[in-house]
Amino acid sequence: MNDKVAVIAIGGNSLIQDKAHKSVQDQYDAANATTKHIAKMIKQGWNVAIAHGNGPQVGFILRRSELAANELHEVPLDVCGADTQGAIGYALQQTLYNHFQDMGIDKEVTTVVTQVEVGADDPAFQNPTKPIGSFMDEAQAMSRRDNDGWDVVEDAGRGWRRVVASPLPKRIVEETAVKHLISAGISVITVGGGGIPVVAENGKLKGVPAVIDKDFASALLANRIGADLFVISTAVEKVALNFGKPNEQWLDKMSLAEAKAYLAEGIHFAKGSMAPKIQAAINFLERGGTHVIITDPQNIERALNGETGTHIVVE
Repeated sequence: MNDKVAVIAIGGNSLIQDKAHKSVQDQYDAANATTKHIAKMIKQGWNVAIAHGNGPQVGFILRRSELAANELHEVPLDVCGADTQGAIGYALQQTLYNHFQDMGIDKEVTTVVTQVEVGADDPAFQNPTKPIGSFMDEAQAMSRRDNDGWDVVEDAGRGWRRVVASPLPKRIVEETAVKHLISAGISVITVGGGGIPVVAENGKLKGVPAVIDKDFASALLANRIGADLFVISTAVEKVALNFGKPNEQWLDKMSLAEAKAYLAEGIHFAKGSMAPKIQAAINFLERGGTHVIITDPQNIERALNGETGTHIVVE
């Protein structure tokens, strides 16, 4: 057994395989498939903190809230984040626990409902770009803008949507608790959905309607707890240059300098998918991390053995 620490970031979309499999049971089954691979990693001696996305799940809560608005109070965005941290954390910790039982692993797992501090003066608040919730017609959008203070935009002829800020994570409020749990050998599910975004006012915390990038928050977590490895679990086995094009090139390894150069070219990594993952890897390495792996869940063990995945290192 070793005492190495890894942070594993899994996408909220990874819990929903396709449009036909969105139910709670479907998401539980998907979580079960992913945590089996993480359990095998833990059996090799890794201590892990698991982060996860929550975009689709927050969308479901918002939609339910909209449909029930005539009967019940609506759910604020920060509370949606807390709700999904609990629900997704429950699925991950239960399935991981069950895999521990099957594999004879004497470990515990817990979920920490995690707040992440952002700057009230973050420029993102002046330029909200992250669409959330359902499409609206123009009259609904204007009403929400005028009565509720929403920022709304027209989305390519498909209707109007609410947009919120995506500020950068500054501090993981429950960092010390996570460190203690990891040090005690407990597997921790944390910074779900990038964390619940909060700002500090005179030392007191207050939730804000925003969405923190899950991979950015996971990278910060990895640095703050001194992780030896940052794993970004996504839909592809490896990262590709010119993805989906005839000159597509799958990458086994990148240096920090190469990752920065490829990202700067602006043609290889889509803004809504791979680009933030590469930026998160860069952030982790620039702040003192040494090793990032990007791969899909079923290839985590092989990637740990150097057989697959894209490995990003300082040099």
